[in-house]
Parts: sequence; structure tokens; C-alpha cells
Amino acid sequence: MTPAVSVIMAAYNGAGLIGETIASLQAQTLTDFEAVIVDDCSTDTTRDVLRGIGDSRFRVIEAAVNQGPVRTRNRALAEARGRHIAALDQDDLCHPSRLAEQVAWLDAHPDTVLVASAADVLVGGTVRASTLPAMTTPMLVEWMLWISNPLVWSSVMIRGDAARALDPFTRPELLYAEDFDLYHRLGALGRIARIDRPLLRYRSHEGGASQRFTDTMLASATRVLAARYVPVFGDGATARARLVVSHVMQRAPVPDRATLVLLGQTLFPEDSVESSTGPENTLLGDVLSPSTCSSPCKPQ
Repeated sequence: MTPAVSVIMAAYNGAGLIGETIASLQAQTLTDFEAVIVDDCSTDTTRDVLRGIGDSRFRVIEAAVNQGPVRTRNRALAEARGRHIAALDQDDLCHPSRLAEQVAWLDAHPDTVLVASAADVLVGGTVRASTLPAMTTPMLVEWMLWISNPLVWSSVMIRGDAARALDPFTRPELLYAEDFDLYHRLGALGRIARIDRPLLRYRSHEGGASQRFTDTMLASATRVLAARYVPVFGDGATARARLVVSHVMQRAPVPDRATLVLLGQTLFPEDSVESSTGPENTLLGDVLSPSTCSSPCKPQ
């Protein structure tokens, strides 16, 4: 029988926190789900925790060889049977209505292939509101993806047929920005949306990948944006992407006026660059132009 949702999770040395994550799934108001958890050869007691779940909705796969988080997550997707795919890291916590609200959104918006949600941030014992801006429409989410990553991976739900259409699901060569890359690739299949209600608590701690592998993450994000910028900036795409990653995504100070001008021309080229091809030859124009969008990504 096909469950409404498959929650996919890569686990590695998460014994201290994964129990809380599992409990947040067991508290879901939508009960028609399975959780596919692939343990990537943990060296702590994570497998003992997983073996003790005692809930038939949880399918635990113990990998024979350590392959890293991207391939492990892809393995979880390959085993998933659900109509929709919900992402979840081993240390994050779902609001009880998370799955129900996201399934309802996808049912009500057939042109949407991915819906995320806002997320609170859990730091130690303190819950803080997210610093990400509200995303009131899919059009705004899609525009923001050109200059930043406005989505939290653990808040994402994807239509199963769209997820399975991608080979591979997430790309190992873009480690720690593989989710950012995935959102861009899914954008070719339909709309990307975000519910502006926090349905997730994202745990920020020193052991998290975003804290430990910043350089790798930024380099991979640069590759993702450079590929998207080529139609607009040609051979200068990588330099423009590096500029956006550094000063928009990483929020590094702009060192001088010349760099500030170049950054402005990158973000809003229609205001500063004359083009013989018209206003569609801009970052924003490329998102909104009917000539470059398939029907699912036209603005509502």
C-alpha cells in the first residue's frame, strides 16, 4: 500500500538527538506516512536507537559501507514508496501538523512540485524566529533562489513523481549545497512554494554540517548559481555568482564602491545594462519572461 508521505532521512552518529526527531514524527496528526532512515555506518549507538523504535511505519536500513550524506539520502529516496517525499535531517523537529499541512498544500496546488515551510531555530534550549524573510508567493521564492537559498531542507516536501524523475535525486559533487541545486532542478518541473508558518524547528549547533563545512558549502553554491547565470552573464557567470555568494548569501562586507556597483549590476542588471535582446536578459526577467518559462513557473 502506498503511504501519503515518505519521510527520508540520512543518519550518522546522531544517537544523542535522533530520538527527539523520531518522536516528532510519531506525534504527527497525519498518520499515513512511512519514515525511511538509512544509517551510514554510525560508530556511536545510533543503530541501537533506531532498532528500538518499535513502530512499523519506520523502515531502518543499515548501510554496509559509509557513503556520505548525499548518497545515503539518495538511497533513502530509492527505497521510498510514498506519494510525496518529505525531507528531514536527524536532528531537526517537526511541528505536529507539518505533514498534514504540506500534503494539503500540494493537493490544493497541482502546479507546485515542492512546498517548504518557515522554520524556527533551536539554539541550545532557546527557540528563535527564523531570520529568513516571509515568502508570500511562489514567484518570490523562485526569484530568491537566484540570489540565496530561502528554504530549509528539513522543511521541504516534494511530489514523489517529480523527485523520482531526477537522476540522481541529489548530486554528490555539490556537497552541502546539493539541496540548493535540487531546488533549481525541480523548478524546471513546476512551482516552488513555501508556507509562511513555522512547521519545523531547525537545530543549530556546532556539530551541524552548516557550521563545520562552510567553505565547501559556499563553493558548491557558487557552482549552482554560476550554472544558472550563464544565459545572462556568459563567461562572467562564475565571477558574478561568487560575488552574490560572498556578499548576499554569506553577508560579507562589500570592500569598495566598484564591488558595490558590480554587485548592483548583478542583482538588478535591467537597471544598469543596456541589452539588445530586451528586458528578459536579466536575472529577474529570466525568471518572469514567458519566453524562458514553462507554464508552471509563470507568475500568478
